[in-house]
Amino acid sequence: MNANVETKEFRFDLFKWVLIIALVVGGVWANSFYENDIGLLYRVLGICGLMIVALFIAVNTATGDKFWELLKASQVELRKVVWPSRQEVNQTTLLVLAVVLIAALLLWGLDALIGLGVSQIIA
Repeated sequence: MNANVETKEFRFDLFKWVLIIALVVGGVWANSFYENDIGLLYRVLGICGLMIVALFIAVNTATGDKFWELLKASQVELRKVVWPSRQEVNQTTLLVLAVVLIAALLLWGLDALIGLGVSQIIA
């Protein structure tokens, strides 16, 4: 059987990761170095631009490609989730509140009884 399977070839992955680290470190250094010379807005825009470039380079590595495939697969799985209706959410919320209230009352009563018993023993 001759399967036509496309395999992606990732070249220079180590170089790409070194470049990504250099971009991040350089962006942090430039942000602190130009703190008084350049306004905050321009520094934030520069950092965002560097991070976009770094993410683009990261996605084009073998690890980045696997992560991107994971994100796409999780998006497909998320579409399969059956979300509860508003009525189900409201009913469940009210049930949880009722159980919490009953548990709180029981614990309060038990605490009062134990406190009364301890005060009788001590006095």
